[in-house]
Amino acid sequence: MAQFPADAPVRKVIKALERLGFTVVREGNHIAMIKENPDGTRTPLTMPNHPIIKKSTLRTVLTQAKISRDEFLESFYS
Repeated sequence: MAQFPADAPVRKVIKALERLGFTVVREGNHIAMIKENPDGTRTPLTMPNHPIIKKSTLRTVLTQAKISRDEFLESFYS
C-alpha cells in the first residue's frame, strides 16, 4: 500500500477528490467542495487553501468527507 502523504500539494489533493466525485464550489482562504450522492444528499468538504496540506489536516478533511484512507490513496496516486 502507498504511504499517506506527509505534505501533499493542494492541487493534487483537489484532483484526487474530484476523481472521487467532489466538485469545487468556492475558493478563497478555504476551498469548499461538494459531492452529490445518489440518494439526493450532499457531502460537504472544506479545507484550507494552502500550497501544501499537512498530514493531520488531510486526515481531518477525509474524516469530514467520509472518505477512507485507502480510497483516497488510490485516487491520489493514480
